[in-house]
Amino acid sequence: MSGLNGPQQNHLLSALPNAEFARLSPHLELVAMRLGDVLYEPGGKLTHVYFPTTAIVSLHYLLENGGSSEIAGVGNEGVLGIALFMGGDTTPSRAVVQTGGHGYRLRSSLLLEEFNRAGPAMRLLLRYTQALLTQMSQTAVCNRHHTLHQQLCRWLLLTLDRLGDKELTMTQELIASMLGVRREGVTEAAGRLQGLGYISYRRGHITVLDRAGLESEVCECYQVVKTEFARLLSDVRQNRS
Repeated sequence: MSGLNGPQQNHLLSALPNAEFARLSPHLELVAMRLGDVLYEPGGKLTHVYFPTTAIVSLHYLLENGGSSEIAGVGNEGVLGIALFMGGDTTPSRAVVQTGGHGYRLRSSLLLEEFNRAGPAMRLLLRYTQALLTQMSQTAVCNRHHTLHQQLCRWLLLTLDRLGDKELTMTQELIASMLGVRREGVTEAAGRLQGLGYISYRRGHITVLDRAGLESEVCECYQVVKTEFARLLSDVRQNRS
C-alpha cells in the first residue's frame, strides 16, 4: 500500500478499530480513479465497494431522456456501494469520478461479512449512510429552492472540504451536468463569483481565492450537510485501540 495514498486517508477506514481494520486491510486494493471513470451503472451488480482517498466520485440519477444530475458526492469521508449492506446488491444511480485521484476497493462479499458481524463496522457504516441520505435530501431541496449561484457555492465548498486544495480541475460542462443545468447558467454564476474576487477561472481549472467569500454567498444547505456528517461521525473518529 502506498504511503502517499494509504487507506487511513479515508475517514471510514481510519475510524475502524484495530481488529476490524486488520481483517480488511490485506484485501484493500489501491486503484487509480481517473476523471470520467464510471464505477457503477444503474442496475449493475456491486462486485466491489470503493473507499476514495484523493478522488471524488459523483452519484448521478439518470433520466429516460438521457439527462442527469448529481444526487450526492463521495470523497475521503465515505464509501461507494451502500446498497450492498442496505439490503440489495445493485444501485439505482451511476457513479462517475468527478475529481481524479486514488482510492481503495474491496470485494463486496468481504465488507458484507464484516457488516454482518454487527460490530463497530456495522455501526460506522450505518451512521455514514444516514449522513449520505441527509446530503441527498438536502441536494434535492437546494436544487428546488435555491439559486444556481448558491448551488455552485455549495458544490465548490463541499469539493474543497474533500480535497483540502484550492485548485480544482473541472470544466463548466461537467459542473453543469452534475447540477443538472445549462452550461450558460454555470458560466454566468462562475463569472459572478470571479467578479467578486472569490474564484479565478480558466478553462478546466478553478482556483478558490476567498473561501470566506463563498461561505458568505452559500445557502444553508452546505452547513446542514457538514454539521450532520460531523454529528454522526464525531464519536467514531478515534484512534484505533
